[in-house]
Amino acid sequence: MDEQPFSMKEAMLFSQRMAQLSKALWKAIEKDWQNWIKPYDLNINEHHILWISYHLKGASISDVAKFGVMHVSTAFNFSKKLEERGYLQFSKRENDKRNTYIQLTEKGDQLLLDLMENYSPEQHAVFLGASPLREIYGKFPEMMEMMSIVKNIYGDDFMKIFEKSFHNIETDFFEKDGKIKKKESSAASPPVGEIASSP
Repeated sequence: MDEQPFSMKEAMLFSQRMAQLSKALWKAIEKDWQNWIKPYDLNINEHHILWISYHLKGASISDVAKFGVMHVSTAFNFSKKLEERGYLQFSKRENDKRNTYIQLTEKGDQLLLDLMENYSPEQHAVFLGASPLREIYGKFPEMMEMMSIVKNIYGDDFMKIFEKSFHNIETDFFEKDGKIKKKESSAASPPVGEIASSP
């Protein structure tokens, strides 16, 4: 039997460091996220579904579950609540009757834009925790190693959507008077199928 290229102790220490750090970081992220969306009467799953719907432009519930890292029933149930509030619209496609698709309504689009405009970095502990690194190095941490780990767990399609959503923010929005605003003439993103098959 070939020897492992790592020791069991090394593997256990890595796993536990990741677990402890991730748990501590998630606690801060969760609090930041909840405080940001609380005035809009949303929970984290609902906001995440709106975010995914915005960037995927007609995603299936399966896509939302996959890219939102949630169970399909969770994605469906919270999407249904958002539909009842007028933020999402459900549909079926002629060539795909098995899957349910969701699309942001005009009201949902406006809600998401309002949330972005009212983002306040000084109220986010994670942003404040990373700020000293930006002061020292002139930029925020790039997280390439963390992204590589996530890619190895969830695959290329997950990372393509991850990158696409942030590319959309960079190209479709601008900052004015300390607020994030959407460009009037920003081009619509391609549907999720086109994103997944892009090189």
